Amino acid sequence: MKAMATPRRFFPAETFYHVYNRGNWKERIFFEPRDYQRFKERAKKYKTEYSIEILAYCLMPNHFHFLLKQKSEQTLPLFMLKLCTSYAKYINIKYQKVGRLFQDRFQAKPIEGERYLLWLSKYIHLNPKEILGKKNDLADYPWSSYPEYLTEKFDLVSGQDPILYPFSQTGPSNQKYQDFVEAGLSQKESEAITDLTLESL
Repeated sequence: MKAMATPRRFFPAETFYHVYNRGNWKERIFFEPRDYQRFKERAKKYKTEYSIEILAYCLMPNHFHFLLKQKSEQTLPLFMLKLCTSYAKYINIKYQKVGRLFQDRFQAKPIEGERYLLWLSKYIHLNPKEILGKKNDLADYPWSSYPEYLTEKFDLVSGQDPILYPFSQTGPSNQKYQDFVEAGLSQKESEAITDLTLESL
């Protein structure tokens, strides 16, 4: 019996997406600081090649999140294929592993509306909260765009305006955004983004 081809997905230009994936069998994909840095370096390189704007990101031990904008039609799959394939090869060579690193092909949920962009950015930046514990601030987590937002020293993030602009009307936008994130997700926000998060895998 002939295997069915994986359905082709269509990604329109000028669209925001929540993009994420996790390790096969929920295992780790990052093992030491150099691995996180390598993933960031590759993402920074390929986003330019494939006309991608990254608004927010968080790299966790066994999964990652991006909030990004695809500026040209159908470049998102190329960006993710290049990023994940090159990173998987790096991990397999470095740690002498074989087989699949990621659970499946990446997931991408289109995001419409300013509220959902803001809520999803909050969700992504809150991800490290459980592993940091009470003694550490979210801003201490180095593998997230949250410190970039607080200092406005943007590195991997390239298209932050849609997130910070709503907070710029009543004072310093980075302080207002920090208050917004660290207030946590309300029940309404949590329910609204359920279909846009890793829980839907």
